[in-house]
Order: sequence, then structure tokens, then C-alpha cells
Amino acid sequence: MDMRIALIPGDGIGPDIVREGVKVIDRAAELFGHSISYTEVDAGGISIDRHGVPLTDENLEKAKAADAVLLGAVGGPKWDSMPGDRRPEKGLLGLRSGMGLFCNLRPARIYPELSSASPLKDEVISRGVDLVVFRELTGGIYFGRKGREGDGAYDVMSYSKPEIARIARKAFEAARIRRKRVTLVDKANVLETSRLWRETVKEIASQYEDVELDFMYVDNASMQLVRDPSHFDVLLTENMFGDILSDEASMVTGSIGMLPSASLREDSFGMYEPIHGSAPDIAGKDLANPIATILSCAMMFRYSFSLESEARCIEDAVSKALADGVRTVDIAAGGSYIGTAACGDEIIRRMAR
Repeated sequence: MDMRIALIPGDGIGPDIVREGVKVIDRAAELFGHSISYTEVDAGGISIDRHGVPLTDENLEKAKAADAVLLGAVGGPKWDSMPGDRRPEKGLLGLRSGMGLFCNLRPARIYPELSSASPLKDEVISRGVDLVVFRELTGGIYFGRKGREGDGAYDVMSYSKPEIARIARKAFEAARIRRKRVTLVDKANVLETSRLWRETVKEIASQYEDVELDFMYVDNASMQLVRDPSHFDVLLTENMFGDILSDEASMVTGSIGMLPSASLREDSFGMYEPIHGSAPDIAGKDLANPIATILSCAMMFRYSFSLESEARCIEDAVSKALADGVRTVDIAAGGSYIGTAACGDEIIRRMAR
């Protein structure tokens, strides 16, 4: 397969971790016989420095012309004094909206070797944590009509059936290659939008008879995520609930440096990135943990290129490296550790068909 990947190293440690991601992608391509071409794109603070804005139209078009995008990180204190519409984060929002990325998915998994980092009790962790949150990214209360009237304020939450249906299909497709269970998280006992979500998701579920569907109110889901996260496989939810629950799920693992994410549109196109920030204090010092970016590359193979073997090859190599004691400073718990580049090399050494 020929693949065109846009690279957005961005700011801080972004170039450090994207470099390791590229090494892993190249190794997977070599093992499985694919051809890769890369285009580098400026976005975030580096774009402000070079072009005066966080994202230019030209760079957006370069990203859109690719089959998938790998992003490092954007932002940093250097640009904190910039006006709100010219901050580095505006570049990220411009990429998401300009490329039509409506579906955000964030896996949360605890590796046995790192279980001590989780705030959960051992008896909870022992049941396993391996879930993914599917969050609708472009609708709901964040994008609804809002304003002030007198001494009051309002924010309108609205959704349409097509908006719900398109992300529901993504969630069910993902469940098919996982443990075949989708949990819709809503507040259907109170919100009319949640009732529309239930109706629409039930309709979509009828097309996926091999996938189990259940429902959970968001307040209960937030409790169950810390009480028994093993209950969940794929969580499907709207924008605000997903924003909150995905952050909660990431903290359940206890290791933000390990967590990848993806933002998808209706076709196979997606942007892949670690959930952590730009950490400018360690940029260029060979201290950053590249594993979240490397796992994001695995997600790219799975969701944009439908190459499950390649994705598992990367994920298995990460698991083997951790089992063999490979650690960067953030997960070393005071013990010995290796640098960013060496960590990437150790993972590559364990990749095999």
C-alpha cells in the first residue's frame, strides 16, 4: 500500500516524539511491504514564528492532501501573551475544523508493568482496563447558540440524527475489532438530545447484530470508570460528556505519557496525536516519552489504513519493551531509564510480523 502522511511536529517535544513515530512507521512499512511518503506541515507556535499565524491556508491544504496526519504537540509559554485568536492552540482547532474531524477517540489501557502508577486499587486493576472513548467533537453545547440575557446566560445543546449516526457507526466498527460491546453514555432521563442519541444509536445498532449495545447515564458512568473500568469496551458519547469522561479515563491509567488519540472524519482520514502537551522544558533533551506517539501511529494503521496486523505489531512491540523493563524518565519511578531515541529503537527492535 502507498501511504501519504502529513507530519506536524509542532512545538516543544513535538519534533522529538514525531521523529520516533516516523521511525516506527518506516519499520512497519518495511516489514509489511508498504510505501510511505511524508509532507511536513507547520502548525502552532512554530507557524506563528515562521508565518505570523498559527495555521496558514497553505499548510491546511497540505495536511488535507495526505491520507493521514501525525501531530506532535502545540503551544508553550513562549506564545502565552498572544491574543486568543492567534494562540498556537488555534492552529489545532483550525486543523480539526478544516479537515472535518468530528470523531475523537481516546483509548485507555493499563499495562501490567505500570499498574502501580494507577490510582485504582490492585483488585480493580487486576480485572483489566482496556477501553476506548468515542467522543463527538464538533457538535453539542460547545458549538451551540450561547449568550447573555439580563443577569442570566445560556448555552444551547443541539444535535441532529446525521451527526449522531456518523459517530455511532465509527464506534460500532471499532467494537467489531475489539470486544464487541458499545456503551452509550447519556442523560436520557433529563435531556431531549440524549433521547435522540438513544433513538439514533438503537437504529444504527440494528446494522451491527454482532455487537452488544447497552446504555448508562453519565453520572453512573463516571462512577463505574473508577469502580469497575473492566466493564467498558467502547464508550460512545456526546461532546461535553466525552470531554470529561476521556480525561477521567486517562487518569485511571495513571500515565498520561502513554496515551494516544485520534480524530477522524467520515472516511478513513484521521489525525493522530498523543494526549500530552508540548513540555517545552524538556524539548530537545532526549527525555520525552515517545510511546504515546508510537501508539498513535498504531492507531493510524488501524483506523486510516485498515491494517490491523501492522497496528498490533507496533502495540505488541511496546508491550514487550515495557515487559523487558524499557523505561523513559516519566515512568521509571526513580529507577533507571533511557532517552527518547533509545526508547524508539528498543521498540523497533521488538517489531516483527
